[in-house]
Parts: sequence; C-alpha cells; structure tokens
Amino acid sequence: MAKLSDIIEDYIKMIIENEKSDSIEIQRNILAQHFNCAPSQINYVLTTRFGNDRGFVVESRRGGGGYIKIYKVQTDPDKHIERILKDTIGDSLTKAQAEGIIKNLFEKKLISKREMQLMSRVFSDRALSKIFQNERNEIRADFMKEMLLILI
Repeated sequence: MAKLSDIIEDYIKMIIENEKSDSIEIQRNILAQHFNCAPSQINYVLTTRFGNDRGFVVESRRGGGGYIKIYKVQTDPDKHIERILKDTIGDSLTKAQAEGIIKNLFEKKLISKREMQLMSRVFSDRALSKIFQNERNEIRADFMKEMLLILI
C-alpha cells in the first residue's frame, strides 16, 4: 500500500500535468482536507518531493488567503544536471537526497530504468556497509558528482 506522502505527491504531479502549464496554485488547507491529513503533511511532501533537486520551485504564502504555487522548471538536460551539481550536491548527500535526484533524472528521461536501479543500489546503505556511518553521505556526494559528470 502506498504511503500518504506518495499519494499526495502523485496527486500534485497529476494536477501539474493536467493543467499543461509550468505552474499550479493550490491551497494547503484544502489539499489537507482532501487527504484528511494535517497541513504539516502537505508541507512535508512539498519540502521533500518538490525541491530544486527534483526540478520544482515552491512559493508559499501563509494566512487566510494563503496559497502554494509550484513551478515546474523547464531546462535542457545538460543545464538540469549542471544545476543539480552546482545547487544540490555539496560535500554531503543523504540516501534520501540521492534517491530524489535519481528519481528526477529518470522522470526527465535522462537515465534509463536500469541505470536508475544501478544508481540506487550504489547509494544504498548495504553497498556502503564497509564505510563508517558518518562518512557515507560524503561518499554518496562524491559518487553522485562523478556519475552526473558522465551524463553531461
């Protein structure tokens, strides 16, 4: 069974696709009511699933008439990868961040399903089990940078 976060993400992406526009405007409270969840759950999804590393920009205005505006960033493939290298990957990359980048690359058809699976395995805790826990995120960042440089 899919997690609520996944369902909310898919729903928002469906709205974006159906609008056939580069942005949508939604109200956090209405979306929370639709999914029978707290508005903080919507915030979590927006923060973790709609960041720059996944090709989105989120603008939020709080208050009575508040809204959330989500922009889908349209870039050519090389510029998208360069933006990930420049803006997203620092000296450290968590497993979740790596998975987000990989999923985004696949959704933008910059990598195949097989490449997505291979990359996911490389970033797994199991693959990095011989490396000290506190060093894994640094290794992930280095690995991701090297893989993305090949795609440019």
